[in-house]
Amino acid sequence: MNLTRRETFRLAAGAAASISSASAAQSKQSLDRLYDNAIVIDALSFAHEWDDVEHQAVRDSGYTGMITSLDRSDLQTAIDEIMAWRKRIKEMPDRYMMALSASDFERAKRENKLAVMMNFQNATMLEGEVDNVDVLHAIGMRCFQLTYNSRNRLGDGSTERTNAGLSDFGIEVVKRMNEIGVLVDVSHSGHQTTLDAVAFSEKPIAYTHTMAEALRPNHPRAKTDAQFKALADKGGVAGIAALGYFIGKNPGTDTTIETYADHIEHAVNVAGFDHIALSTDFPVRGLKSWATKEEWYEPRLKFFKPSYDVQWPPYIPKLDTPDRFRNVIKVLDRRGWKTRQLENLLGGNWMRLFREVFGH
Repeated sequence: MNLTRRETFRLAAGAAASISSASAAQSKQSLDRLYDNAIVIDALSFAHEWDDVEHQAVRDSGYTGMITSLDRSDLQTAIDEIMAWRKRIKEMPDRYMMALSASDFERAKRENKLAVMMNFQNATMLEGEVDNVDVLHAIGMRCFQLTYNSRNRLGDGSTERTNAGLSDFGIEVVKRMNEIGVLVDVSHSGHQTTLDAVAFSEKPIAYTHTMAEALRPNHPRAKTDAQFKALADKGGVAGIAALGYFIGKNPGTDTTIETYADHIEHAVNVAGFDHIALSTDFPVRGLKSWATKEEWYEPRLKFFKPSYDVQWPPYIPKLDTPDRFRNVIKVLDRRGWKTRQLENLLGGNWMRLFREVFGH
């Protein structure tokens, strides 16, 4: 068959398009396989309600585990919260298991369950007694934040007017956490409290859910380059939060999943690939499906200081669905990330930290 020059070019173009399409499909399959085989950990998540809808969201997410958030108003409430989780796990052993060590996440992956680490976003439940760290550890706690936004007995929080750092009691608590195997978290802590925790902790610590101050200037919840560097120098890990107004202005329009990837890459450029990971700071099912302006947004305007810059809507569409972290690795893959780097981001870095803090 004799082909004209134009027909030859058309056939060549069609063949090239087919090859390109096949390559793209293979790339997607490869990324899906990477994600399905990886241990995937959300370093701060919880549920709007632990019902069948949330369970399906967990299944759709591909999560292996999470660090959750429990009520910390006082010691008895904290105990009740952990015991409620123990009851939930006993009633639904096919869905959940308690994460007490790094190996529990590995077992959860094998058994297709969600490993849940008990965590409090403040130290108020200690009620000024360092021995209460042991009490809560004995029934399953493995992580807590030294402070929330305001000052407590341990140190200054991220929105406190002063910047005093850790108190003597705070240093005593950090020492006890190191001794018995509780992860130190300073996501909501003030600037000096954060640096003090890194300096005084004998084990690596975490910023479980934060973002880069360089890209979100003057937001109290962001960490500076110096704080990321200090964390990495001591072997710690930071999870980059996916809450829309944390990482930028006007979530969903000006602030997108690409903005989230920018925060991840900035933190990696400062701290290194071995020290940055993922988190959300909202339920696995996302926010759009249940949060309302009246019940979610407006109360936060009263609860948080103006510097928090709470916005509505608070979510980024491609991060608000359970497949959020699949979406993230696709963005980073296009930016040239390697397989091992993506695996570490998804959960490998948390696993290394957990082994160092809790043991295998």
